[in-house]
Amino acid sequence: MLNAETFAAYVNENRERYLDEFASFIAVPSVAAQNRGIHTMADLLEERFKQLGATVRQYPLEGGSPVVYAEMGSGPRTLLIYNHYDVQPEDPLDLWHVPPFQLTRQDGRLYGRGTSDDKGELLARIQAVEAWLATQGELPIKLKWVVEGEEEIGSPHLEEWVVAHAEMLKADGMLWEGGGRDEAGRITMSAGCKGIMYFDVRVRTANKDLHSANAPIVDNPAWRLVWALSTLKNERDEITIDDYQQHVRPLTAEEAALIDALPFEAEAFKANFGLSRFLNGIDAHEARRRLYERPTVTICGLDSGYQGDGTKTVLPAEARAKLDFRLVPDLTPELVHDLLRRHLDKRGFTDVEIIPLGGERPAKSAINSSVQAAAAAACQDTWGQTPVIFPWTAGSGPMYPLSTMLDIPVISAGATWHPDARAHSPNENIIEQDYFDDLLFTAHLIARFSQT
Repeated sequence: MLNAETFAAYVNENRERYLDEFASFIAVPSVAAQNRGIHTMADLLEERFKQLGATVRQYPLEGGSPVVYAEMGSGPRTLLIYNHYDVQPEDPLDLWHVPPFQLTRQDGRLYGRGTSDDKGELLARIQAVEAWLATQGELPIKLKWVVEGEEEIGSPHLEEWVVAHAEMLKADGMLWEGGGRDEAGRITMSAGCKGIMYFDVRVRTANKDLHSANAPIVDNPAWRLVWALSTLKNERDEITIDDYQQHVRPLTAEEAALIDALPFEAEAFKANFGLSRFLNGIDAHEARRRLYERPTVTICGLDSGYQGDGTKTVLPAEARAKLDFRLVPDLTPELVHDLLRRHLDKRGFTDVEIIPLGGERPAKSAINSSVQAAAAAACQDTWGQTPVIFPWTAGSGPMYPLSTMLDIPVISAGATWHPDARAHSPNENIIEQDYFDDLLFTAHLIARFSQT
């Protein structure tokens, strides 16, 4: 078992150094979408693993960000750990009240891009291993670390890399990124996630913007795009893409019961985001069920023509939209691309260009696996509470290739997320105490997993 007292004492002695190191990670703007700071961050991470005594290597990916892979420790059981070192773009800058790439301590929180998603959790786990080695001795298990730099753009190269290194990645369980508290302060974990497919869709007509007086005789790409998008959902928010719903596998009775039993702080959820109601006025029970059961089609952004101050009578030459599709079994990225193309073509929208920007399949792991049991026990050790375990999350990530495809049970667990963490938004943050709790939780999980 872990000697928590000596572990905590070491962490407390090194608290300010750990925060300084956290600041150095946040200072690197490793934005995969813009190919900024990626190699600087990968190099920094490689050096940090070497400081632990790990065997570490960067795997360059053609046209992508390198995977940083590290191994250390020994023992009868192997734990694979997944994190990512890339972050979302910081836009819009004017909504940040602190510099996005400067770690700022304020009112018990740590602000900066990547604090909660995912550099905080990544570094807390690394620092936890350092503290273990300094106070407990050798690791009782083998750790294999996969840290990628493309999670925020859909991990387009990860599956191919995993296939090529499947033998190297064999493990008894996997600790995924993510985990924290819900609106009531309960610790939450999950054993799966939805999939995703992301598209850029475009319509172009003339070779340049025109005077809007030409509107009676020239196609307006903005209208073309709006009309095309309007065929994807109806006014009741039902997805109307041809043959889409027939590929959605119904929940089993066991899955439905698991979801219905999950706590859901509906009023706190609405208050946190300034909402007066859920979509279409549905009640809390239906909202909880939809959040985990339903696939989605979301317009993430629209752009066309003039959007500055005042007036400009222009007929735009191009219109664009960003779409994401959250996927449930048995929808796949490839299937969704095909269904979308056929649906639009059938309605005369052959002029709508569809550009896939990355996708991930939905992933599910066995309930009550050994790694899940270890995480639940570690939660009791750390906070004295039983975690709420979701069968899968409403969000997405590249869990399928590393877990489902390799048949490795997974648990997404940690302490760095909370309802106001603002991941992907301005003023992203974690609670400072949660950051240090994550070190202790990681140590307890290592101890518990070594005993299962």
